[in-house]
Amino acid sequence: MPRNSISVKDREALKDLLDDPSSTVRRELLKAFESMGSIGISLLTEFADSSNRMLSWHARWYLAELKNANPIEEFRDFIESQNYELESGWILISRVAYPDLDIGKILSELDLIAKRCKELLIHPSNSREVCHIINRVLFHEFGFRGNIENYANPDNSHINRVIETRRGLPIALSMLYLLIAQRLGANLEPIGAPGHFMVGSFDEDLPFYVDAFEHGRIISADQLLERLESQNLQPELAALAPASVRETLSRACRNLARHYTNAGQLHMANLYRNFVEDFDDTYRRSAQP
Repeated sequence: MPRNSISVKDREALKDLLDDPSSTVRRELLKAFESMGSIGISLLTEFADSSNRMLSWHARWYLAELKNANPIEEFRDFIESQNYELESGWILISRVAYPDLDIGKILSELDLIAKRCKELLIHPSNSREVCHIINRVLFHEFGFRGNIENYANPDNSHINRVIETRRGLPIALSMLYLLIAQRLGANLEPIGAPGHFMVGSFDEDLPFYVDAFEHGRIISADQLLERLESQNLQPELAALAPASVRETLSRACRNLARHYTNAGQLHMANLYRNFVEDFDDTYRRSAQP
């Protein structure tokens, strides 16, 4: 549905759905009004002023919900703040698609995985030893793995769905890996290698890389370069260096834009494409002297 216009037919369809008691319908309708921006607010305000008391009541309920919870605007505010933090950013990305996701449940699951890792850790442990423990817990005990069978499913990028299904993209599993490592106090970094996101460690004399999509396979810098060359990618040293949180979250949004496009969900694709542009625009403004 276009954000800057609405047909009479769509207007009446939205009006007829306002009193639907289904939580699913209410959630989807709220998302529709959110996506319409000022047009949606104006339409709901018109309904709220109606002499039809039931129509007015339901319209005022949606207006209140939009005022109190707008995950799209919340994520845009996060982008503009430049106060980027991986965990919050990933949750906000996913709230755009799943406004009702249970943040407490997500945090509890992350804490549970980290707690199990702590039970197995022997102190002091170096970064490689910590990664071996994370690999055992995350991929063998909890069963997380790359979703090879349904790679293009947008759910592979949303934190709530990754935790529920135990499936994800390389970048999603890498972000999950990093969130567990943070809880363990391990110094690991996001690595935005072309075509395949990874995790890196630079604490030792020789850095190593963790492929979370391949059950935490640990490889050297030379092996990573060889992999890129075998895929006809032009490897650069920058591909082996840590990516910023901004770059990581922007890349997650870019993946979602592509996968929602492939799924035919063009409205969602445009939302995430706009988020990528917001990241770029904010970065350019901050870089200006």
